[in-house]
Amino acid sequence: MRNVWLLLLACVCMIACRHQQQSSEVTNYDLPQIKDSGVLVVLTLNSSTSYFDYRGEPMGFQYELADQFARSLGVKLKVEVARNTDDMVHKLLNGEGDLIAYNLPVTKEFKDSVEFCGEDIITHQVLVQRNGRKDKPLKNVTELIGKEVYVKPGKYLDRLINLDKELGGGILIHEVTNDSITTEDLIMQVSNGDIDYAICDNDLAKLNKTYYPNLNIDLAVSFDQRASWAVRKTSPLLGEAATKWHQENMTSPAYQASSKRYFEISKRTPHSSILSIKDGKISHFDHLFKKYAKEIDWDWRLLASLAYTESNFDTTAVSWAGAKGLMQLMPRTARAMGVPAGMEQNPEESIKAAVKYIAATSHSFNGIQDPNERVKFILAAYNAGIGHVLDAMALAEKYGKNKYIWNNNVEDYILLKSNEEYFNDPVCKNGYFRGVETYNFVKETLARGEVYKTKIKG
Repeated sequence: MRNVWLLLLACVCMIACRHQQQSSEVTNYDLPQIKDSGVLVVLTLNSSTSYFDYRGEPMGFQYELADQFARSLGVKLKVEVARNTDDMVHKLLNGEGDLIAYNLPVTKEFKDSVEFCGEDIITHQVLVQRNGRKDKPLKNVTELIGKEVYVKPGKYLDRLINLDKELGGGILIHEVTNDSITTEDLIMQVSNGDIDYAICDNDLAKLNKTYYPNLNIDLAVSFDQRASWAVRKTSPLLGEAATKWHQENMTSPAYQASSKRYFEISKRTPHSSILSIKDGKISHFDHLFKKYAKEIDWDWRLLASLAYTESNFDTTAVSWAGAKGLMQLMPRTARAMGVPAGMEQNPEESIKAAVKYIAATSHSFNGIQDPNERVKFILAAYNAGIGHVLDAMALAEKYGKNKYIWNNNVEDYILLKSNEEYFNDPVCKNGYFRGVETYNFVKETLARGEVYKTKIKG
């Protein structure tokens, strides 16, 4: 019995020593150790403004800034995604990351735990309204009295309730508790005219205005809130380096390009007809669509519809995300499919590579027996990336839907990929995604393909 107690005591001592060693390693881990390791581990959250996967490539404003900062240090970037801000701070203090690359609110609670660094961002909440209505956009919060405002629970609802009290009541507050509806969904509803007013942070509003140019986001409805990156208090050198980098690079071409990519450049592809299908032609590239569509057993008119949806048949088109050419392939995909450097905007190279990519993508959906159904999944993957479609299939299966049927099944869950409850689900491996774009992409491409088939025979 005495030996058993000695063994247990020894185990406790070993565990205590190990925790003490880990704590010491975290305490002593600063910029010199990061440079020695060659890797900067940043913590962030999945969102449209911070970090997400797009067509198989990492994207996001905070991600790009973190990557630029890591390059300036001469180290590689590794991203670890947390579930929420509290989890992010916990992971930082636990040594699971070196730096929080996210606009972390500067609150007393967080100031007691971490050292803020980088750029001191001033954020505030704004009223999202629509230009072009008969009524002029509201210019003062007092005009909200008698108006219906839709808002999600949390900080937006809290602020609106307080504002209503400050005004003496009268704002018609609609709390949207449906978990399948996000703040970005409400913004879209404002743009579409389904509702008149919503509330969100100004950076989220600016990003969504690049999708919906008819939005007005000029009216602030809250006090300013400071936010910035953060490090452990025991990593002062890393914090100083981050602050210095921001100060020196906020006007750099790379920093400005990232800011414009997410908050200024339109995310919409302008569409107008180039050739009249009445004359039996869809585009100047019909002969190429006919030539290469055979390789994947597609109707060439569907392939033409895909090109129209992607680029409006503009060989010089470059999207906000960096996709190029007629078929809008991302740089990494174009290289993988054999497009020679500098030839991304060559129409034949673009179509040939797109067909090759479609063929490769098709293998990921071999479980879908119906070829017409499989095409829908391939189109979705072409727009979103395979990972997000596989996530939507996994969600569909989990919630009792048919993961091999797109309409009213998997398409419902690609829409929910922008919802925190769903993209944080353990079955999802690829995080946040703005699924409404893919949902519309599949419908529009297929519908236009059918029009082409009706108007142009053979």
